[in-house]
Amino acid sequence: MKVLYLFFIPLIIAFGVHKFYVSVTQIEYYAAEEAIQITSRVFIDDLERALLERYEVKAILGTPQEISEADRLIERYLKSKFVVQINDIQVNYNYLGKKTDSDMIILFLEIPGFSLDKLNSLEIQNELLMDVFEEQKNILHFKFGDKKKSFVLIRESSKGMLNF
Repeated sequence: MKVLYLFFIPLIIAFGVHKFYVSVTQIEYYAAEEAIQITSRVFIDDLERALLERYEVKAILGTPQEISEADRLIERYLKSKFVVQINDIQVNYNYLGKKTDSDMIILFLEIPGFSLDKLNSLEIQNELLMDVFEEQKNILHFKFGDKKKSFVLIRESSKGMLNF
């Protein structure tokens, strides 16, 4: 079943069909920067709805009318729904910003100053949009050197872990 999701999700995203709710998050380690970089793709209208329901603000993301506090609200929402634990300790990450690509918004996060040789486990709890859409699925792709692993997270199982 996971293979079907991994095959069809990019096709659906590429053709702009939006009949179900999904996000795709890539988590990678970059040795040159000693940083864990996280890129998350979500549908703009879904994130706007989450911000509207949670903060009662119409953000109008990715347009000239986007509200000035959009980044602050997105970061606040991320901090409440996207949790990173390294070696069983919750860590802070930096919200670097966003860009739009068609009907998607790409969110950029980073955990700087981290050495891979100190990494025993990395756990991601991703509940983005699960508070708004019951059928939301969040796909995680981990890539750390030669270690690769993917998860499909749902409301009942919203965590993915990579052990080293």
